[in-house]
Amino acid sequence: METKKDNSLQQVDLNQISEESILPEMDLEASLTDSSAALDLFLNNRFSDALALLKPRKSQSMYHAMGYSSILVMQAGMTFDPKDMEAAMESLRDSLHTCQRFRKKTGIVETLTSLWYRQPSDNLTEEEMHAELCYAEVLLQKAALTFLDESIIGFIKGGMRIRNSYQIYKDCQALALITKDIEKQKSTHIHFRGGVNMGIGSFNLMLSLLPSRVLRLMEFLGFSGDREIGLSELREGAAGNSLRSILSTLTLLMFHLYITVILGTGDGNLVEAEALLEPYIERFPNGALILFYTARIALLKGNFAFAQEKFLACIASQQEWRQIHHLCYWELMWSYSFEQKWREAYQYADLLCKESKWSQAIYTFQKAAILSMLPEEEVTELGENKEDLFRQVNGLRLRIAGKSIPTEKFAANKALRYSSANPEKLVVPALEMMYVWNGFTVVGKRPELTKQILTTLEKAEEQLKDDPNPSEYHLDNQCVVQLLKGLCLRQLGHLVQAELCFNHVISSENGIKHDNYLVPFTMYELGLLHKQKGDTNKAISLMEDIKTNYKDYNMESRLHFRIHAALNTMGSFAAKFPPSRTPA
Repeated sequence: METKKDNSLQQVDLNQISEESILPEMDLEASLTDSSAALDLFLNNRFSDALALLKPRKSQSMYHAMGYSSILVMQAGMTFDPKDMEAAMESLRDSLHTCQRFRKKTGIVETLTSLWYRQPSDNLTEEEMHAELCYAEVLLQKAALTFLDESIIGFIKGGMRIRNSYQIYKDCQALALITKDIEKQKSTHIHFRGGVNMGIGSFNLMLSLLPSRVLRLMEFLGFSGDREIGLSELREGAAGNSLRSILSTLTLLMFHLYITVILGTGDGNLVEAEALLEPYIERFPNGALILFYTARIALLKGNFAFAQEKFLACIASQQEWRQIHHLCYWELMWSYSFEQKWREAYQYADLLCKESKWSQAIYTFQKAAILSMLPEEEVTELGENKEDLFRQVNGLRLRIAGKSIPTEKFAANKALRYSSANPEKLVVPALEMMYVWNGFTVVGKRPELTKQILTTLEKAEEQLKDDPNPSEYHLDNQCVVQLLKGLCLRQLGHLVQAELCFNHVISSENGIKHDNYLVPFTMYELGLLHKQKGDTNKAISLMEDIKTNYKDYNMESRLHFRIHAALNTMGSFAAKFPPSRTPA
């Protein structure tokens, strides 16, 4: 059996070789030109054409191999389909093998040592330098996919690959510094430097997001994370004219338009995002990715009507990758939620439940939460049963690297109220989830919409006051409303009233039975309020109190990311808590 299998594999390889042997040899410069053409096809929504251009040479050329596997990884990340994941992983293994063939056999560490004494061209060819870069990039992509393996072994493997990738990028950075003069001599070297910018910039930026105690551990393992270095490297890469310039641009856009909103204080640099996107709007006016980010910028600016128009244009721009449609459905759902147009928001939540595999637990909870904001007769008219939807949530949860996804766990815990024969209703679940995704920082750009949400919350507050038979969830419900009400009041500049709402939640700590996230998150929001008032020391004190005294509550890691981001915006933090004394 074993011999038969080996012969079969050998036959496949021979077929592949015979298919590719008819192609003429391609040098590094031609390979980069071809890959750039494939990237243009991709940005023009011609995804299959991009793959078709890269596929014939993916065993011959490191850039064809990397480009081909990168598209498959992106597709797998959007679909979560096991077949797509396996195809991407297999392609990554092939890409590593292709890149390895071009790497210097003695190893880059020995090469770097000798570079201090001899000319770079004597020790590492331009092609070998690119091979190191491509190998690191493919290794990083493989690590990202490995993390989705539901085992601790997968998690460890992913971590080791990230470390190897990071070390190669550091070595490539050293090479780039030593070989500055080559850029003037070889047209391909600009692409090497652009790749270094993207890799080093991405690592620094992502690591800088980690809370201080985690970052100290990462630094002990040899990593470093400096936000300003990360932004500087990526800006240099984006401003260049290399194959990876667009990738540096997309990384910066992801940081400004998503990471700082979900894991930060919601203050992404929209001016820079618009400037970064502008040249690509001219080059790829109908490109799905470009339309998507144009819409996302509009959404974060509070221009919801224009955002909706652009998301719909993005959907209409291509039909090949329906996964991009799902991203648009998610954004459209939120843009209508911000306006409290619940019927329209429901339509997109329903589409996500029917079409997307990303997180059925979140989509189902979101759909039920939106239905909870509609009058009962409308829910009946739609043929839906929100109680049944809530009951489905827990069974739809995913596990990644053997762990629950925090937002899914949060949704499942909230939905537990509906598991009994006499369910206890959630009070304003769609608005509560809006807070989970930091949506109040977005809707705060529109005072009239913030006032409308405040009115909804005040109605809920009155209904809770008039409840003749308060349940065990009554105080939890009241505190949810007070937290969200405080957010609206703070956005509207009514700081004294907002502080009263936040203090009401914090003073109710001993009576809260189920929503254990409420007090630490409210303390964080109160800290931001003190920062807004100019009392930075009080803001820092509150946030340090959360880190020291609160553990094991829902979405704890998300709050730690937000606290880390908030503390980094306060100038006195570094002086008050230098690195060696930063509280754990």
